[in-house]
Amino acid sequence: QVKLVESGGGLVQPGGSLRLSCTSSGRSFSNYAMAWFRQAPGKEREFVAAISASGQNSVSARSVRGRFSISTDNAGERVYLQMNNLKPEDTAVYYCAAKGVRYYVGSYYVTADEYPDWGQGTQVTVSS
Repeated sequence: QVKLVESGGGLVQPGGSLRLSCTSSGRSFSNYAMAWFRQAPGKEREFVAAISASGQNSVSARSVRGRFSISTDNAGERVYLQMNNLKPEDTAVYYCAAKGVRYYVGSYYVTADEYPDWGQGTQVTVSS
């Protein structure tokens, strides 16, 4: 089991940017497919972006495509979610998720049920 910690959330005006970070006490994510999900008040948790264990393949939800991007650092110890041109509808708690993989290091996963390990979440509020 991987303990995940998110950071970087906060209050930002519409059109602004934030970068969320997810780490696991220095553990490498090279054997983990990673993803970001979000949950707004009164709504179900929804997929935002995912990246393969190899770091070479990624995908983002249609609602954030062109504004959000997922990446890892060179050491593979942090996963980022760069969020640009934020909108009020992006307001949510953002969660980092991890799925250990052994063979399919080039695959990413977009459903929450695929991920056994989750962080506590970080609040992102977009408001003027």
